[in-house]
Amino acid sequence: MTEKTVLNATHRALGARMVDFGGWDMPINYGSQIEEHHAVRRDAGMFDVSHMTVVDLHGPRTREFLRHLLANNVDKLKKQGKALYSCMLNERGGVIDDLIVYFFDEAHFRLVVNAGTRAKDLAWITRQAQAFAVEVKERPDFAMIAVQGPNARGKVLDLLNAMDRPRIEALGKFTAAAAQGPHGMPLFIARTGYTGEDGFEIMLPNEDAVALWQSLSEAGVAPAGLGARDTLRLEAGMNLYGQDMDDDVSPWEANLGWTIALDEGRDFIGRGPLETMKAAGVPRVMIGLVLDEKGVLRHGQRVTTANGSGEILSGSFAPTLNKAVAFARIPAGDPGEISVDIRGRELPVRQVKYPFVRDGQPCPGI
Repeated sequence: MTEKTVLNATHRALGARMVDFGGWDMPINYGSQIEEHHAVRRDAGMFDVSHMTVVDLHGPRTREFLRHLLANNVDKLKKQGKALYSCMLNERGGVIDDLIVYFFDEAHFRLVVNAGTRAKDLAWITRQAQAFAVEVKERPDFAMIAVQGPNARGKVLDLLNAMDRPRIEALGKFTAAAAQGPHGMPLFIARTGYTGEDGFEIMLPNEDAVALWQSLSEAGVAPAGLGARDTLRLEAGMNLYGQDMDDDVSPWEANLGWTIALDEGRDFIGRGPLETMKAAGVPRVMIGLVLDEKGVLRHGQRVTTANGSGEILSGSFAPTLNKAVAFARIPAGDPGEISVDIRGRELPVRQVKYPFVRDGQPCPGI
């Protein structure tokens, strides 16, 4: 049975094209995916991300538990509201999921994990938590709306209680705090996102979500669907779980080595295999590709290099660049000239450093 967010009827009333996404009935676009993409890059757009799974962790040993569970080190979280991006690994060093963890206090942390991995994530986290006597509590009572774009923060700030505005305006990136929204609704506002633009991700009670969406719409924030969210995050160089990494891919192979904290004295799950792979040399690497001629790079296409074959992971037309870009996983070493098989034609592509777009503009060399 397909699940629905509390905003489902609102999306349908707006004429959204709905699709099954990880078991959820979600809007792919509201008419023009490219216009929605540009609205986020140039002004402000909003996404219903209520399908994401919010999990609260409680108990005096919660920090100790997360030091064991996550490849990144939660000891970086010292101030209330601070957030950290991390991978959660299996015993082989493969990525079970990537997630964000928020620090409330020593006995309360919050995780936000992917919708499509909800069941396996909850089972894994609950099993690992038992040894630390940590309570794992899913929060289906929360909706989540992401407001992204160069004008996103300003439009949200205008809707907040006047007493809260200066404090929320001063939030640093990857930091969150509580505030009151329209009609006093309680909001948990995080300065995070998945588009490469500044903005907020807002958690709030389900019963207030429709009213907040309407207030944002009246403030000139454009609704945007999962299609635009995908092209925006690809341009911004952000991984998608299930396409760019999974249980059989290590963070080294997904260009997420920066999220691994190999600090002394912390034996997190998957650490041993990660250290072994690093010492032996990572066999596969993830790179960025640009196609300068006409064509579209798509998931699963074969990539040919001097060291053997790889494949396209995430690939799409990039509206900001007006050309196709992709992530690819290829054998390690100098790849030489690279080509991609597009419907039986071998087309040359350029290897580039990503992100492809930053602050709404193409990055150098793209």
